[in-house]
Amino acid sequence: MGRMTATTPRRVLLAAPRGYCAGVDRAVIAVEKALEQYGSPVYVRHEIVHNKYVVQTLEKKGAIFVEETAEVPEGSIVMFSAHGVAPTVHDEAAKRKLATIDATCPLVTKVHKEAVRFAQDDFDILLIGHEGHEEVIGTSGEAPEHITLVDGPEDVANIEVRDPSRVVWLSQTTLSVDETMETVGALKEKFPLLISPPSDDICYATQNRQIAVKQMGADADLVIVVGSKNSSNSVRLVEVALGAGANDAHLVDFADEIEESWLDGVSTVGVTSGASVPEVLVDGVLAWLSERGFEDVEIVKAAEESIIFSLPKELRRDLRAEAAALSAE
Repeated sequence: MGRMTATTPRRVLLAAPRGYCAGVDRAVIAVEKALEQYGSPVYVRHEIVHNKYVVQTLEKKGAIFVEETAEVPEGSIVMFSAHGVAPTVHDEAAKRKLATIDATCPLVTKVHKEAVRFAQDDFDILLIGHEGHEEVIGTSGEAPEHITLVDGPEDVANIEVRDPSRVVWLSQTTLSVDETMETVGALKEKFPLLISPPSDDICYATQNRQIAVKQMGADADLVIVVGSKNSSNSVRLVEVALGAGANDAHLVDFADEIEESWLDGVSTVGVTSGASVPEVLVDGVLAWLSERGFEDVEIVKAAEESIIFSLPKELRRDLRAEAAALSAE
């Protein structure tokens, strides 16, 4: 692409929807409410959502993030993150006499329930997802002897099942829609009787953010995705932007991670954010771009979102008293 002339208009295409989904919003509010109701400390197993800024903000308010349940002192309150946990984690918490708040996204819980049901019917379950991701670990833990992980289309050749007529696929909620369907296509070639989940496992928010980026990407010289490196849905947005025709795409947590050199020869910048990203971080990126002449912002709207989930039921009880009672047993 040639150098820009002074007359080349600079513009920003801002994706909608972007940022917080209903499950993240619920989980973050759940931590804040737990701290308000019960005071510090409230322990959270794993990052409540995969966003650096959100985790740091909640730490300042008194949340303590731990990797394992064993790190939580007996008789404390522990919250499970939006990504969900395996049943063994609930068992560990009970053994340690912890009062638990489960902030698992209801759309992840839906996949857990599908896994349990298909395992009870003795199906082999092919779970499409990324190895090591918290959501995949949680779902696999519902029926470990029935679940095989399929990490992308290239994994399909090695998959073996007991009975090709009793196979179902499920998926992580935050994957690339296109890549997942490619994986499903390859699985169906290998297992023609493969059953699909009763409803799509990739969540509404992941799909909507990818659709918006596809619409925007074709017109953008550069796409900036605001999100953390360990956020699966944010990383997918970079891939989708490049696949849609953007010349360049980058993932940043904060505006100060943007490199001036990315703007060389660029007249149109697309901006979006992952499902665990607060809007204040997007505002920072828009301000950074505005200072460099990208003041004209157009919204690229792909969908309306009005989904809201009610808070975890445990926030309607006195958990400190329950934790004390458990410890006293």
